[in-house]
Amino acid sequence: MTGLKQKLLQWVDPDLAAIESALLQNLDPHLELVRKTAGHLIFSGGKRLRPLLVVLCARICGHESDFVPKFASTFEFLHTATLLHDDVIDGASMRRGKAVAHSIYGAPVTVLVGDFLLARALHTVAETQNPKIIQVVSQMTEEMSEGEIFQLMKKGDVHITEDEYMDIIRRKTGILIQGACRTGALLAGAAEAMENALTAYGRHLGLVFQIADDLLDYTADTAELGKTVGTDLKEGKLTLPLIYTLGRAEGADRRLIEEIIANETFARSDFKFLLSLLEKYGGLDYAEKKAAGHLAQAKKQLDIFAPSTEREILLTMADYALNRTS
Repeated sequence: MTGLKQKLLQWVDPDLAAIESALLQNLDPHLELVRKTAGHLIFSGGKRLRPLLVVLCARICGHESDFVPKFASTFEFLHTATLLHDDVIDGASMRRGKAVAHSIYGAPVTVLVGDFLLARALHTVAETQNPKIIQVVSQMTEEMSEGEIFQLMKKGDVHITEDEYMDIIRRKTGILIQGACRTGALLAGAAEAMENALTAYGRHLGLVFQIADDLLDYTADTAELGKTVGTDLKEGKLTLPLIYTLGRAEGADRRLIEEIIANETFARSDFKFLLSLLEKYGGLDYAEKKAAGHLAQAKKQLDIFAPSTEREILLTMADYALNRTS
């Protein structure tokens, strides 16, 4: 896994440098407090997956310009805005291995800075003067908001279905990754077949990424993950491994699972017991197989493109999305 990550970093290092520069230049708030609050998360070691996808998808379609990294920065701003808001809503304490922004700057400031990042992103999107790109990003932000609301509605609901879960993660996570890929193609003025292929690649990649995140919440090391393992469950978020297990557990096992879900302060021993039930009923294996299916679908979409460095990077990014440890 380390070799795969290093290979990716070597490939995209110049693009990462361009994106970092664009993030710094495009943030440009009037208030220093906004810069500090936004920068607390933006410059805390994120993977830059979404802006990288914009750059790579534009390039694989034959387009490269100084504007592309600036436009790509909007996807990091949108992603950061959702994380700032999510952490306030969830009452989170840790993000990327350090204290969350609202524990330092307060919830009101953090929410408003998230709003600023959303506005800054949409301002840059408008610079394209491309109605289709503006429409894609506008619809994307609507769906992200609805996904968050739907997740709140389903908080702690032991009857949530797999279809409902998939709808939530498609809206909350998948749509942003899908949008990054699609707008990269649109910036390039790509043929419809290429646009559709990259849109589908992004849709499946987004699902892989989120399901992998859900697995890590049960299996990762806290230091590697950058947040406390089991956080999703403590916040009442039932994800695919648990949903699958709940659908198969009966009697005492199901009652014990429901008791743990209902107790936001469950003990470490309870979490270990729950993990043993996920293994017993195949919840972890099922989620991994589901993610692997979407991984295969994501990679298949790239068959339309001729062999190139960009195509190889996109294929490797798909593998990394599932097999990462943080």
